[in-house]
Amino acid sequence: MSGPRQVFEFLKAASVAHAKWDYEVSMSIIKNRKKLLILFLLSLPILAVSLLEAGTMLGAKTAYAPAFYTTNIFLISIAIGLAAGLITGCIGAGGGFIITPALMAAGVKGILAVGTDLFHIFAKAIMGTTVHKKLGNVSTKLAVAFLVGSGGGTFIGGAINKGLYNKDPLLSEAFISTVYAILLGFLGFYALIDFIKSSKAGGGGDAHGGSTSGTPALAVKLQNLNLPPMITFDEDFVPGGKKISGVIIAMGGVIVGIMAAIMGVGGGFITFPMFVYVFGVSSMTTVGTDILQIIFTAGLAAIGQYAIYGYVFYTLAMGMLIGSLLGIQVGALTTKVVKGIHIRGFYAVSILAGFVNRAATLPKKFTELEVLDLSKPLVNGIESVGNVVFWIVVAVFGIWIFTKFFSNIGVLREEDSPVQKKLSPGLAASDH
Repeated sequence: MSGPRQVFEFLKAASVAHAKWDYEVSMSIIKNRKKLLILFLLSLPILAVSLLEAGTMLGAKTAYAPAFYTTNIFLISIAIGLAAGLITGCIGAGGGFIITPALMAAGVKGILAVGTDLFHIFAKAIMGTTVHKKLGNVSTKLAVAFLVGSGGGTFIGGAINKGLYNKDPLLSEAFISTVYAILLGFLGFYALIDFIKSSKAGGGGDAHGGSTSGTPALAVKLQNLNLPPMITFDEDFVPGGKKISGVIIAMGGVIVGIMAAIMGVGGGFITFPMFVYVFGVSSMTTVGTDILQIIFTAGLAAIGQYAIYGYVFYTLAMGMLIGSLLGIQVGALTTKVVKGIHIRGFYAVSILAGFVNRAATLPKKFTELEVLDLSKPLVNGIESVGNVVFWIVVAVFGIWIFTKFFSNIGVLREEDSPVQKKLSPGLAASDH
């Protein structure tokens, strides 16, 4: 059980790290009037088009979109961004994982959902990242080696998605849904077990678990491999610094690039735990490198692999950005008045809802691909149940958060302590 448990902790740490980044860039936008003005000006033409219910989209192929473009699909994108933001802000993890499944559940083709999510992440990174505050801790050599790998990885991941879509759109849908079902299923069930154990033990504090200390054994082994070129890093934290092969860093970048291009979640959700737990890099150095790689990896994947081929639904990307900015702020404030054990429970439930939604589509997809032989009413019914379960969970979670928020708004106004620390307790202490 130790192997799967370690994988779960790795993925959970990845989810938390991505949520922390999402919170930071969102707050950077919200607190800057110029950025908000730019966002408002960018939104005006899209809002105008949406209100007119035009039958065209800005830059994307209508053939890959829902039957026709309406105001409803734009409003749904805002709701999806809002839900993802609430999960990210309140739970501190998992919000980014539901965007692509939610878009697909709303009727957007898988490849378009992936491209749109990547573009949304890229736009948020460009608008909100405060790189100048973090660059002091960036190892340029590590960053270059990693970006060389992640750049190549985006081409591989993009080629896989586009190749499957060109061969058969149903094959692409089944592939993306399967990837999400496996990831969310693994994360969700382990999170549920973790929640049940914590409840029985009477735990109610940290929603994300503890941290590790010292350089992991795997990182020590990788650092001892003498495979040129060797890169020196963490000179400010360890006398003489540490060394690791640039080839190994680039290989890690390839994995991140592939996952980002296939899933549309941005490479940031894997980079942090990979650097800290696999490469043995201090979290201080990792933070700066992660910021850079998200911008370049998400940008290269979004534009180089999806946008230029018409697989980005810009109106939805803007809607998700607007919704997530509100959701993250409300969710983060609500953590002040919500018990940690409840947050942990909702983390498990939200991830499992995404799993159920994607898994419920597979019987229909595989039947249409003639891999399975099931009746049409049966597969349609299974898919409908998955959709209903997903949207009910999302709606209940949203209503619960807003109820907590408005019922405690007086208390929240009196609170002066920052909420950012709620997003990643434990991770900041993972220096090695």
